[in-house]
Amino acid sequence: MSIILGIDPGYDRLGFGVIKVVRGKISVLDFGIISTHKGLEFGERLFQIYEDLEEILKTHKPDVVSVEKLYSTVNQKTVMNVAEARGVIRLVAAKHGLAFHEFTPNQIKSAVAGNGSADKKGVQKMVTMILGLPRAPKPDDAADALAIALTAVG
Repeated sequence: MSIILGIDPGYDRLGFGVIKVVRGKISVLDFGIISTHKGLEFGERLFQIYEDLEEILKTHKPDVVSVEKLYSTVNQKTVMNVAEARGVIRLVAAKHGLAFHEFTPNQIKSAVAGNGSADKKGVQKMVTMILGLPRAPKPDDAADALAIALTAVG
């Protein structure tokens, strides 16, 4: 048995998805988002992410943390802030001695949809189908996190 925590990194909204794999059968344990309030000082937002991730780890006890790699964007401030949130994620994973995997957006799309250039709707459709969910996970950040967790299944 393996429990995988997939994370779509962010600091305003961080998506998470927890799956369990038992003899090739995959089931969803939990998914959602960690939201931080824009009015908080940035360090406080990072601390909230830390505390919420600690609670998710305490609840689900994953073996693996998988995260989407940062990709280039126009807004450097956003990239830097997301990088800092990723640092918190790495810290929490290291604190708990968890395996840590990073995947590019194309790797995630290929693993889940079979096509590295799949659009968001195509990935969501495949996540829904693979996990046998009645409808696509909402919000999008949570669906992306489940796709990231599925990518770690290999």
